[in-house]
Amino acid sequence: MRLTIAAAVALAGFAAVTPAMADGYKDCTKLDKASWKPASEAEAKAKDAGYEVRRSKVEGSCYEVYGVKGGKLYELFYSPEDLSLKHTIAK
Repeated sequence: MRLTIAAAVALAGFAAVTPAMADGYKDCTKLDKASWKPASEAEAKAKDAGYEVRRSKVEGSCYEVYGVKGGKLYELFYSPEDLSLKHTIAK
């Protein structure tokens, strides 16, 4: 019984930490931030691809754009260096 309680406590501790961990892609460029293209250009690329852009932010060395397409939420990760799409996560 003690092992079960210890396992439950360990799992509860892990579950409390998990939401704080980022699930995003973070490595898009090694270029200095001063040389990055504007985030608005990443948003424009997402709009051109058919996404309704909700918001964007910097995640690591990537522009992370949140958009909706076909009723589904997506996270799009663009390189600020050349605005190439590096990774997409469907939510």
